[in-house]
Amino acid sequence: MAEKYRIKWSREETILAFDLYCKVPFSKISKTNPDIIELADLLGRTPSAVGLKMANLAHFDRELRARNVSGMSNASKLDGEIFREFESDWEGLSYQAQEIKARLKNTVVENVICDEVAYEIEKLPPGEYREQVMKSRVGQYFFRTAVLSAYRNRCCVTGILLPELLVASHIKPWKSSDAKTERTNPSNGLCLNSLHDKAFDRGLITIDKNYRIVNSAKISSTAMDYDTKAWFMSYEGKQIILPDRFYPNKAFIEYHNDMIFQGV
Repeated sequence: MAEKYRIKWSREETILAFDLYCKVPFSKISKTNPDIIELADLLGRTPSAVGLKMANLAHFDRELRARNVSGMSNASKLDGEIFREFESDWEGLSYQAQEIKARLKNTVVENVICDEVAYEIEKLPPGEYREQVMKSRVGQYFFRTAVLSAYRNRCCVTGILLPELLVASHIKPWKSSDAKTERTNPSNGLCLNSLHDKAFDRGLITIDKNYRIVNSAKISSTAMDYDTKAWFMSYEGKQIILPDRFYPNKAFIEYHNDMIFQGV
């Protein structure tokens, strides 16, 4: 049985490991993690082997290296190829991973995606539009999972920990983002509570290149109750709670500053 787990990793297996790597906090990569155990069962490998593969993939994570955090040094050539390929094709990663899972389970993609997405898809008639919607929703689910995981399910402004109140907010708006490289790129996301998400989306607040919160003039000048205004103003100039990985991309921040933010 031990020999089974030393079989060389395939491209498809490595894609699934990278997909999960993006959704699990680096500190949670462990053989006891339920998501890692689930993937290990699907692949016929041990949870330790899957965790090791994810740690190998971390070797190519430039953000972690910049913070003196490194993965395993015995990563394979394929690990690096997969990491680099899908760093430039986040849309491809999210959907290909679901297609691979479906093949391994001898079923269709609709049966392996999350219930929330599956419920929406099953109401649509078969055809090209249904497939387009499914790809979009799978990508959105990947984006939300990766962003919330990176911020440890905590609002990066207030520290609120209640998932029901948290949103994976796009820095560069979805409609303005490149489908392949930007829309589902976790570095194009912030984990915000619902109110700050709406304020960020409307340009009432932004963050600067040093990840500090900036309120627009409209926040300070608009008539509102004292407590609400004081709450917004209390975060002015403070640095957001930074994620474990997928730091906000400064090109996306610059776009929000220039194109969305209403100004001070």
